[in-house]
Amino acid sequence: MSEWIGTALASVRPGFSIESSTRPAEGNRKETAIVTLESGERLVLQRSVDPDALATATRLCREIDARTSIPVPSILESGLIEGHGYRVVEWIDGENLHERFLSLPDGDRRRIARRFGSALAELHRAFEFDRFGPVAATDRGLRATGPTSFGAWLDRYVEAGIDALPGTFADLEEPIRVAVGSSRTRSPTPRLFPWDLRPGNAVVDGGEIAAFLDWGEPLSASAGVGLAKLDHLVADWYLDDRTELRGAIREGYRGVRSVPAVGHGERVAAILEAAVDSEGALTRPGYPERTGSEAVRFHRERLRSALESR
Repeated sequence: MSEWIGTALASVRPGFSIESSTRPAEGNRKETAIVTLESGERLVLQRSVDPDALATATRLCREIDARTSIPVPSILESGLIEGHGYRVVEWIDGENLHERFLSLPDGDRRRIARRFGSALAELHRAFEFDRFGPVAATDRGLRATGPTSFGAWLDRYVEAGIDALPGTFADLEEPIRVAVGSSRTRSPTPRLFPWDLRPGNAVVDGGEIAAFLDWGEPLSASAGVGLAKLDHLVADWYLDDRTELRGAIREGYRGVRSVPAVGHGERVAAILEAAVDSEGALTRPGYPERTGSEAVRFHRERLRSALESR
């Protein structure tokens, strides 16, 4: 057992005794251990080389728990161990929704899509900022740290997405810039943009969402960008005919607040950003996941569809 795991466990369960532990991969900046104690209790321990980023994700998760009805895991403890950020989080029983989504009955799938919609609406209602861009935890709370102009943020967001695309998408770069230009002059209210709100970050139990996970690297953006991204990751990601699930998302959203308009450029920007992950690899849509040429085809088709629609 790593020394940091023992130190973290001792902060919440003094005199602990471990029955078993596993170490799933969590990328370059976060290390995770899932520990089962002899008492039968399971805990998730995380350590990060970027303590500020982990502190922001932790603060946001706690704020979501306090301000909304969205189910999130309880964070039992957080802090620093030898310069690394750490936290101890309750384990949530259930199945990864990404793996179960398509096998659920249609009614369950629609109900879950509505819950995603209402969750996004609650986040938009609860978290309003005075700037766009990255959100960080400060002594005064959660603050957006980017530009006050939506157009300035959107330009940076889209150019970063274009730069990350493989060469096979070169013919779409200029059409993307032209399409996004239609949204640059908008002046929306900056709201929380949970850009990774998706089935892969949710646990389902008995056809209901038990918890929404992973609130790392939050952003502030327009409500339209947030809704467009949710459409893409919940409906478009899994189904060719996604009209019904998009409708369910809006039903859920409308139950909390008015549904925002989604500009042409906002939808293109949201779909663009989902094509490549933080490691620079093309993302794997659907389940079973598409890879290689099938993933390229999916992303090109979704981008083309967004570029051609108004």
